[in-house]
Amino acid sequence: MTKTPGDFDVVVIGAGAAGLAAGTRLAAEALSFIIIEARERIGGRGLTRTLNGFPLDLGCGWLHSADRNPWVAITESLGLSIDRSAPAWTRQSLDRGFSQQDQAAFAAASQAFHARLEGADVSAGDFPAARLLDPEGDWNALINAESAFMNGAELDRVSTQDWKRYADSGVNWRVAEGFGAAIKAYGAGLPVRTGCAVTLIDHEGANIRIETAQGRLSANAVILTIPTNLIANEAIVFKPALPEKIRAADMLPLGLADKLVMTIDERGLPKGGHLFGDPKATATGSYHLRPFDRPLIEGFFGGELAHDLERSGPGGFFDFARGELRHLFGGAFAARLAPLSETAWGRDPFSRGSYSYARPGHSEARSSLAAPVDGRLFFAGEACSRHGFSAAHGAYASGIAAAEGVIAGRRKSRA
Repeated sequence: MTKTPGDFDVVVIGAGAAGLAAGTRLAAEALSFIIIEARERIGGRGLTRTLNGFPLDLGCGWLHSADRNPWVAITESLGLSIDRSAPAWTRQSLDRGFSQQDQAAFAAASQAFHARLEGADVSAGDFPAARLLDPEGDWNALINAESAFMNGAELDRVSTQDWKRYADSGVNWRVAEGFGAAIKAYGAGLPVRTGCAVTLIDHEGANIRIETAQGRLSANAVILTIPTNLIANEAIVFKPALPEKIRAADMLPLGLADKLVMTIDERGLPKGGHLFGDPKATATGSYHLRPFDRPLIEGFFGGELAHDLERSGPGGFFDFARGELRHLFGGAFAARLAPLSETAWGRDPFSRGSYSYARPGHSEARSSLAAPVDGRLFFAGEACSRHGFSAAHGAYASGIAAAEGVIAGRRKSRA
């Protein structure tokens, strides 16, 4: 049968890290494919914008487990630069509002919490990670803030079993020109159709029918890489319905983490420094001082605080950050701050959040979500990764795995 322009061997839905990885693998095979993306750009939750002459990562910004992260080699092959400086996340520059004695006490408490997490016995059933807090701990609020930064949600919402599975080498690097820029460059040569939201995946017939904002496509196989919040809310309808996928996605909601970038002159601030806004609070910001030696401060906000600040409207993040920094440095310092950019990933219609966490008791939802349907409908994305969720390298690996599944199925059918 002659193919029409809308017929493909494979349609990849989503041009984020997972979809681009899948497309790169498919490009090495004699398969016709297209990547379709609802946004008017590629990169998904990886986004670099140049403002005031600086490339700013407004989405994913760190190469986690960088000593084994495939994006390191990819980034360098694209001619971009890796900053191998160690992050200062847990330190308090200039001891502002956080004495060295208290910093040491917090570090010990955090280390003890993570040791309990690693050693937690979940054989009798999963439970919220909040149960691992020391009931008498002085630093529980800041440990909970760490969860808000790392998971996009506080400890009472996060599965202990799932978090235990996350594999982290502890090595974290950055891309000087922007991680989002690296992801965009990686996908530059692939066949991508942007502004093409999908509304229906009909997998009832011999071929899969995909209804999009730009018309109908047909494929032998589909790789779906959209965020879990969109699957759970049925932004794309499956025909026949796939209630097990909807349930799995609902158990893997996207937590929320947002970024604020402020300009500041360099007087008195250490290059690559760090501050917690209020070390005694869960609702606090994490501030990266002069990243890449630029006259900037990056603020990072997670969990319920990020939701609250998004709801407060434009400027809410800056007002909150300026208040915390005024408390630490005084009014004259706060007056030198100016907002440059703030994100609102919870309001982004094509993600509705930042990265996934598993609800307590539902860590197996990752495997359920990733499982193919009928050997022709495949799922990928960071939420499908059991050991690299919430990170672009987990998304990459899941995209490669989905493409390999398609390729293996095609080879088997031709044998």
